[in-house]
Amino acid sequence: MKLDRFRLERYFARHEFSAPYLLCSSDCESMELGELLAFEPGAHERLMSMRLGYTESLGSPELRQAIAALYEHITAEQVLVHAGAEEAIFNFMNVALGPGDHVIVHAPYYQSLGEVARGVGAEVTEWRGDPKRAWELDLEVLKNALTGRTKVVVVNFPHNPTGFLPRSGFVRELAALSEKHGFMIFSDEVYRGLELNRSDRLPAFADLNDRAVSLGVMSKTYGLAGLRIGWIATRNRRIFRELAAFKDYTTICSSAPGEFLATLALRNAEAIAGRNLGIIRRNLDLLDPFFDSHGAWFAWDRPRAGSIAFPALLNQPVDAFCADLVREAGVLLLPGTLYGSGYNAFRIGFGRKNLPESLDRLETYIRSSGRPGTR
Repeated sequence: MKLDRFRLERYFARHEFSAPYLLCSSDCESMELGELLAFEPGAHERLMSMRLGYTESLGSPELRQAIAALYEHITAEQVLVHAGAEEAIFNFMNVALGPGDHVIVHAPYYQSLGEVARGVGAEVTEWRGDPKRAWELDLEVLKNALTGRTKVVVVNFPHNPTGFLPRSGFVRELAALSEKHGFMIFSDEVYRGLELNRSDRLPAFADLNDRAVSLGVMSKTYGLAGLRIGWIATRNRRIFRELAAFKDYTTICSSAPGEFLATLALRNAEAIAGRNLGIIRRNLDLLDPFFDSHGAWFAWDRPRAGSIAFPALLNQPVDAFCADLVREAGVLLLPGTLYGSGYNAFRIGFGRKNLPESLDRLETYIRSSGRPGTR
């Protein structure tokens, strides 16, 4: 398999641990180990007495049960634990696709959602959101892109990087199209649970459609990226069996401490997600007036969910802007060109507590620059 360089990850490899002000992080505020253990009496002692042997390849029964509780119609036996979301994406694309198959991917997209499919020989078609309509997707565009070879449609709600979240009627119509045309839906739901209004939360595709695969992870909504725990949930028995067998060639099993801590976190999922939603709301209350006051520089669509958004940069190229910003002000934004051509926008992250300080640095940079594009 030949894969192109992962542009976004190589960009972070250069800057993430050297730039002092990260304003493009995709995850929420993390926590110290002691904070997590404090959720339950005796958790510290149970962790300290854990034996560090192999774990079950499918995931520990306790963790799978805790994950299943996030869904309406998924049982623990329909959950397969992975080492983060990336392994789950890689394994699914290798299991579900082969040379000559056709995949349609919600765009812009996290590169592995399309690149791994290309690596196995599939043809990839982008289904781009409309930036003039807050990155809304058009189902008619999807219908026109379907072919007799379309095996998988990849969607991501709430969306990385734009923050787009459709209405429930949209996902139900998409599920009906899957039934009609026979394609599988691979649904990246790693930001599910971060809806600003709880009533906007979408049903998981694994609950709606018995062929669909829902992807989850501890990194985004819960801010626990260091646990390296992700999962797929599906009622598709064939795909589940093949994924379980393929995993024997990747991680085989997950970290025992990671599984223990993820189980603990998911038993307290509402409290942890609620904490992070509080951070997001406070940060959005700062971002809204910032973008309102700099309309000559940016076009801002306030997202309804998630911890990231994708403002357009006006009147200058985004690559040069982001490079100068991190060099002169130490503020890291993620240029939209890392997602592909035609995106003169940048990803901004607002799930962390230090956003006010980073935003102040960006404000100072903007004010010192004069009018857009003149620095």
